[in-house]
Amino acid sequence: MRLVSRNGRDLTRRFPELAAAVAALEPPTLLLDGEIAVFNSRLVSRFEWLRGRPKDEAATPPTLIAFDCLYARGKDLRPRPLRVRRNVLEELVDDQRLILPARRLAAHGLEAWAQVLKSGYEGLVGKDEASAYVEGRTLSWLKVKVAHYREGERGWEPNRERA
Repeated sequence: MRLVSRNGRDLTRRFPELAAAVAALEPPTLLLDGEIAVFNSRLVSRFEWLRGRPKDEAATPPTLIAFDCLYARGKDLRPRPLRVRRNVLEELVDDQRLILPARRLAAHGLEAWAQVLKSGYEGLVGKDEASAYVEGRTLSWLKVKVAHYREGERGWEPNRERA
């Protein structure tokens, strides 16, 4: 069992407790897409805390936030729709302490964006539930970061100074 970054770096030794949690999942041959995060006391991810958090801040242990399940039970799930892969993922990581499925937001984009802003999240990734898994950026998903938006006279609008 290995934890591997998108750059191909082996992170297994850096996160041994997390690697053990993934290794304990059934089935034994499994490929997940996700990212490792640390959360603050408000349960907002603080990726910079993976390198070290302030001593006076409460934080979770490193946690794998799983976005997708690409291979399980001897089957390549990449050609299957996201909704099918997501159901498999949620079944596999149910009741795990260090492995969580990425939070689902409202299906309607503006409602999801309002949830992001209210909760203080970094942003959102919107994906087409009917889409197959394809490596890299595609038209089937959209990533939007809060840092690129500001509250203006007409609501939330692009922050031209930071975008």
